[in-house]
Amino acid sequence: MGVSMAERLQYEELARQLSAIGAVKRGLSRALPAECPGGSAAVLSLMAHHGDMRMSRLAELLAVDMSVTSRHVAHVVDRGWIERLPDPDDRRSRILRLTPAGHDMLADLGRRTTDMLARTLQDWSDDDVGRLTALLALLRDSFGDCRAHATRTPA
Repeated sequence: MGVSMAERLQYEELARQLSAIGAVKRGLSRALPAECPGGSAAVLSLMAHHGDMRMSRLAELLAVDMSVTSRHVAHVVDRGWIERLPDPDDRRSRILRLTPAGHDMLADLGRRTTDMLARTLQDWSDDDVGRLTALLALLRDSFGDCRAHATRTPA
């Protein structure tokens, strides 16, 4: 499939804009409480979305190494936001489950993020916010669930 020069320039600009999303993510992370850094927030969010799971599944969803996942899990377990339960299918394994305190933290994270977005985007129209949300969802759908197939291709 050939790409015209106009399309190439458009996609190059899109790539530049997407690389700037890191600044947006860093801004949003400033809204998080000190005791719940981004990795912990990601664990809680994935647990809420996907339910109880083994550590290996969480590592796959986070698209990070098991050692990184273990550190994130240890952090949230120490704070009582998730618990490790025996896996009824394999007593050597553990199932991770959100606790009521974890659900409370998620609610707090949601409020903080929503408040920050509302402040930051207060000059945007409702239509613009809705359009951005729809386009980001479309972009994500176009890529599929990259986390579940964490493969790297050379740049």
